[in-house]
Amino acid sequence: MTTVAFHTLGCKVNHYETEAIWQFFKEQDYERVDFNQISDVYVINTCTVTNTGDKKSRQIIRRAIRKNPDAVICVTGCYAQTSPDEIMEIPGVDIVVGTQERRNMLEYIERYKKERQPINGVNNIMKTRTFEEMDVPFFTDRTRASLKIQEGCNNFCTFCIIPWARGLMRSRPPEDVVNQAQQLVDAGYKEIVLTGIHTGGYGEDLKDCNLAALLKDLDEKVTGLKRIRISSIEASQITDEVIDILDQSDKIVRHLHIPLQAGSDTVLKRMRRKYTMDFYHSRLEKVKQALPGLAITSDVIVGFPGETEEEFMETYHSIQEIGFSELHVFPYSMRSGTPAARMKDQIDDDTKVDRVHRLIELSDQQAKEYASQYEGEILEVIPEEPYKKDSNSGLYEGYSDNYLKVVFECPKELVGQIVRVKITKAGYPYNEGQFVRAMTDESHNEALNIS
Repeated sequence: MTTVAFHTLGCKVNHYETEAIWQFFKEQDYERVDFNQISDVYVINTCTVTNTGDKKSRQIIRRAIRKNPDAVICVTGCYAQTSPDEIMEIPGVDIVVGTQERRNMLEYIERYKKERQPINGVNNIMKTRTFEEMDVPFFTDRTRASLKIQEGCNNFCTFCIIPWARGLMRSRPPEDVVNQAQQLVDAGYKEIVLTGIHTGGYGEDLKDCNLAALLKDLDEKVTGLKRIRISSIEASQITDEVIDILDQSDKIVRHLHIPLQAGSDTVLKRMRRKYTMDFYHSRLEKVKQALPGLAITSDVIVGFPGETEEEFMETYHSIQEIGFSELHVFPYSMRSGTPAARMKDQIDDDTKVDRVHRLIELSDQQAKEYASQYEGEILEVIPEEPYKKDSNSGLYEGYSDNYLKVVFECPKELVGQIVRVKITKAGYPYNEGQFVRAMTDESHNEALNIS
């Protein structure tokens, strides 16, 4: 049997797509092996969000070539899309496919085996207008299922290369989303995470559909679905219609990831973000009313070109005022080919590092404050995997609906199920919990009515 090994760099969308690509290979009777093993075919799904992403991608490609010089080496993903010629120049690379038409990879492999000529299968992504269907009926190592609902982005923020790697916005037809959601629930998944490159923009390219309508469809039409999580949504996409659905639904969880990037209007303008801090605050206030106890996580970039100490402190005070449950803090990383890379007043690394540390300290404090509200409370948690710090302890870790990471003792057979857990000691990044009971469908519905 022919073997294939995968390595994925970058975001959750890439991880979803690797699982989808694996389905194509599975249909052709390939056997999947670990990337560190000798394999007949290696597939590297690359990232290009930063220059470092490109570098790591090249390192992994070379590692696969060294592992088995006779293997067929296939490179796909965002770096493959933006720089196919650069990748083709690496000796040993046989096939390059971008972020579209991944199914063709199988055909290219057969052609390469016959002709022994490298194949560049990358097309102009900016001309693509349809969503590429890539179903994942089951995830190799996940207890929460991801469901990709859209592709591409129309924003063109000055720091971001992604529109050039992923193309313009394309949404998946709502009936296909609902059908795959039902397939995932039927496979045993209790939670579905809606994901995409610009998830909250779902439906902007469709005639009579938007994110609110899709959420309503998933809520009403998918039998047995317990939790819906939106992987990310821009403040500008939290419409009153979306807020109404959040308010009415008992399946959409109390957690939203709402990128901030900067808390200073002048920096936001240089970034070409489509909101002001007043607008961001006003949306958050409305959504908090719809979902009491809402956990809000976010992304922040520090050291963007021209960021003064005053602008940084505006971001710092904005974060203090909002009160996030967790922040992902990044130093600005120059990305070749973006407007921000050509801006004057690039910030030195020492200043970036200092600002990152100050924000991480604030984030840790806010995360602990948010978690402390739930000490002594009983939350619904999906145990996902053995406790990473001590896999032989009998402890499992998983996420509550409001995205608290909880560690607790529970029977192994309950992994992937919804259980009730009492938070005995709040903290960050882990909260300690005590298993109360498993949730049957009936008790889950009763608990939702009680809490």
